[in-house]
Amino acid sequence: MQADLLNKATQDETRKYLRVATITNEKSPLFFLYVGKNDNSIKFLLNTTISGVIAENMENAKKLIKSENFNEQTVDVIILDVPYNPGELKSFESFIRSMGKGYSSIPVIYNECQLPKDQLEFYTSIVDDVIDLSNWQFNFSSKISFLKKAKEYNMALHQKEESVKPEYSISKRLLDIILSTLLLIVALPILALIALAIRLESKGPIFYAAKRAGRGFKIFKFYKFRTMVVNADKKIEALAHLNQYGQTSNGAKFFKIANDPRITKVGKFLRNSSLDELPQLFNVLKGDMSLVGNRPLPLYEAATLTTNDFVERFMAPAGITGLWQIKKRGKAEMSIDERISLDISYARQANILYDFWIMAKTPAALLQKSDV
Repeated sequence: MQADLLNKATQDETRKYLRVATITNEKSPLFFLYVGKNDNSIKFLLNTTISGVIAENMENAKKLIKSENFNEQTVDVIILDVPYNPGELKSFESFIRSMGKGYSSIPVIYNECQLPKDQLEFYTSIVDDVIDLSNWQFNFSSKISFLKKAKEYNMALHQKEESVKPEYSISKRLLDIILSTLLLIVALPILALIALAIRLESKGPIFYAAKRAGRGFKIFKFYKFRTMVVNADKKIEALAHLNQYGQTSNGAKFFKIANDPRITKVGKFLRNSSLDELPQLFNVLKGDMSLVGNRPLPLYEAATLTTNDFVERFMAPAGITGLWQIKKRGKAEMSIDERISLDISYARQANILYDFWIMAKTPAALLQKSDV
């Protein structure tokens, strides 16, 4: 029973929602709106946050949000844990947007266990993220904090992007579609050989898929050939003392290890030749990335760049190549500030001729023996 999970709860029989609070100072100071009836999810939230409100379904959630008492609350996250219904989800998202700027910046998360696998990409395009609450092993408050900052700064970005010429955006997208399609056709035999080499050397998936932050803090699934051992991301903390990048006073953080022990033999060759990046052509074709842009950032890096000083770097799309690729090819002497400065510089100067110039410089950069 839900009531058994609550330290303190009251129920409004007309609106069918619960207001809950946990009496502790050890949990993250988040206020949540949970929509659903999953006891395990509620238990997880109570173990993670301090207080929140539970609505049984989306209609009750709408009534709750429109109520006078609820308008005074600051909601950090809305979690949807209801059966699969695309129409209902779109209606709820439209309702949230109609409630004004304050609600538009609230992250909306959908519980993956309620979702058919073939609908994952569709739902990801509507909500801010899809996660599995039953198997969440990371810092939940950090996740919410990043998503909330991303939405806030995304709104600021839209105001800045009004100065970007629409003809450039259209021509850049057409160029991406045409070139990525041609390159994929030409590269098919190479893709097949690389896949075979990866499979012969080590067990595990051929492709590496991870979430990255692109233009406007948009989170997308980023594809590369797998160059590391399986579960390499879980070893970051243990190897943190080897990180060749420090942390700047502004909090920006990047992670890279010289002679990274997690890289396989085939992976080292793929990285040095940048052949591991060929699957990103699918990202370009989908519109998640561009051929030329800024580095697609892991979420733990993007989370440190959500301040006014860094908003401009997210005006440009994530790219397969860019200034960060051709200037120093990711050598150890390139500082965090230099990387960010290059990103901002590209975002300010981007145009078709500039993109062609960067693409022309890329082959020479790829011949250098430095893994990014």
